[in-house]
Amino acid sequence: MKRIAIVGSGPTGIYTFFSIMKNQTPVAITVYERADEAGVGMPYADEDNSRLMLANIASIEIPPIFSRYLEWLKSQSPAHLARYGVETDTLHERQFLPRILLGEYYRDQFLQLVDQAKRQGFEVTVNESCEVTDLKVTDAGVTLWAEGEAVSAPFDLAVIATGHVWPDDETATRTYFPSPWSGLIEAKIDAGNIGIMGASLSAIDAAMAVVVQHGKFTETDDQPTQFTLDDASQALQITLLSRSGILPEADFYCPLPYEPLAVVTESALQREIAAGNDGLLDRVFALIVEELEQADPAWSAKIALHTLNADTFAKAWFADRRNHGPFQWAEANLQEVERNKRDKHTVPWRYTILRLHEPVEDIVPSLTDADRERFKHGLAKVFIDNYTAIPPQSIRRLLALREAGILNLHALGEVYTMTVKEHGTIISGQDGTFSFDTFIDARGQKSLKIKDLPFPSLRQQLEATGEDFPDVADDYTLLEPPCMRGRIAFGALPYLMHDRPFIQGLTVSAEIGENIANAVAKPAERGRRRLPFIEL
Repeated sequence: MKRIAIVGSGPTGIYTFFSIMKNQTPVAITVYERADEAGVGMPYADEDNSRLMLANIASIEIPPIFSRYLEWLKSQSPAHLARYGVETDTLHERQFLPRILLGEYYRDQFLQLVDQAKRQGFEVTVNESCEVTDLKVTDAGVTLWAEGEAVSAPFDLAVIATGHVWPDDETATRTYFPSPWSGLIEAKIDAGNIGIMGASLSAIDAAMAVVVQHGKFTETDDQPTQFTLDDASQALQITLLSRSGILPEADFYCPLPYEPLAVVTESALQREIAAGNDGLLDRVFALIVEELEQADPAWSAKIALHTLNADTFAKAWFADRRNHGPFQWAEANLQEVERNKRDKHTVPWRYTILRLHEPVEDIVPSLTDADRERFKHGLAKVFIDNYTAIPPQSIRRLLALREAGILNLHALGEVYTMTVKEHGTIISGQDGTFSFDTFIDARGQKSLKIKDLPFPSLRQQLEATGEDFPDVADDYTLLEPPCMRGRIAFGALPYLMHDRPFIQGLTVSAEIGENIANAVAKPAERGRRRLPFIEL
């Protein structure tokens, strides 16, 4: 019986476990989870989220395990859902709900996985509150060290599914938080001048973690969301800071699963790649233009798409938001999105861009260095803005804070300075100099390199290759060094971002888990996934 270690039991670890179990051949699986409860995942854990923090994915998009998320929600008691402001009779498959509820779903599915695997003859061990401190590949297999545990007998395969990596709580102070998940939820934030770096959903989450301590939202179906500030918190001011000074758009209605593209097909992209690296980005952009003009000729004409190129398209994409005030634009966009959802109307150009980002990502390994930079500063920004559209309810809450006189947004520009002091933070940028009593860095996950691995022996073995990033096969097992082939599978998203700049979400976790299961059922594939590094 093969021995498999899964390090981390968030969504990627769960989908890996599920996919291995579907192979039918029993194996011995040991799960290591540093949190108190396995199967939740840090993004959805109760201790790392407030009830106002929303998951940016609806049931219709979540890969099911034993039951779909919506089915699970409907099986919960009305009283339990009411704790999170959710009513049973209003549940639907496109609804954005509190992250903590999604964590409860995954915990429930994980416990069912363990039970079902044992019934199928798998040997399953779950080590909770157990942090893995090191791994080392030897001729006998993978040796693993974990806090409070004896040194493991060699595993045939170790799956690194450690998820997102944020600064430890110990690096936070009373006035500076290096991420929204570095002790912010438990901290008492005094009413004062609060600065938040970022304007994405992570930044909005940080704002929610603060305002919930100082007031209350009133949310009804037939009235705009309102926020009432406590009498003792009148000094509260929150400022979002980003390079662009614009807000993301609200999530929009579109058919799921995705409809096929007409022009930018896999075969078309492969033909362009085969034609050579020089000019590849421009040739693919020409295909994108053709796709958009077929899908939405009116919008294409409005922005003069035929006059744009891979460098100027991003400017045209963001032009309307830059020309209007961010909150004025957010309100208009919210009304449009909600109207389209009621009417089940799809905006063709938005939907086309959404479907383009994954196939276009495949050209990155073949781009020249110069074109990779152009891609990073142009098309990549458009794709990221499009697929990270946020729940409409989050926009409504931002507008309520703005209406209450609490919230501001400023642009820093590409060049800014930030000085963190003992009792505050000072930032100077495009819109001026700002001083904050408390500051929260709410930028997203950064790409990580081999040197960032928290496992000393494994890090040393990989550094001997002279590479900056893990070199993985189609089944996510390491290709280099040769002694590690088929022994270590990398399912930790931060270490994969260098070769897949748009990697994100639960559908990706499910895809990774399914591919890693292939490494258990058969020898590792030798097809390379590796692409050049792009840090966004």
